[in-house]
Amino acid sequence: MSHQVDHIDLKLLREMQLDASLSQRDLAERVGLSQNACWRRLKALTEAGVLQGSRARVAREKLGLTLVVFVMLRTRHHSAEWLQAFRRHVLTIPEVVDFHRIGGDYDYQLKVVTQDMTSYDKVYQRLIEKVELDSVTSYFAMEAIAEGRPLPL
Repeated sequence: MSHQVDHIDLKLLREMQLDASLSQRDLAERVGLSQNACWRRLKALTEAGVLQGSRARVAREKLGLTLVVFVMLRTRHHSAEWLQAFRRHVLTIPEVVDFHRIGGDYDYQLKVVTQDMTSYDKVYQRLIEKVELDSVTSYFAMEAIAEGRPLPL
């Protein structure tokens, strides 16, 4: 389904990125719509796949998840079968919160969130146990300056 996004839709999406828990009335007020018009637009954006649910932002540090690791992977395998098996395997590891195939010196980048180095080592061991990788390089975040920022709409 195709949906033409206009400036009012962009306002809605900006507000939703900042606080998806807003009541429909408050959201409609912020973007200058009636509640019914707001509901219709949100429904259209959802049906078009532009708006995909809503999630709560969790303060990972408050739960002891203080180690963030960016894992850079290189492989010699590029077959569709290997890629499919690799994707399935990585997606079974809950500590992997972001997973990208990239261009450049590496083939894949993972963002891993865990408690500490011991926990990360368990993730690392699990990562390498089922698929052959050429190299694994880990970069440890010292400070999160900005995480989960809204899209620039």
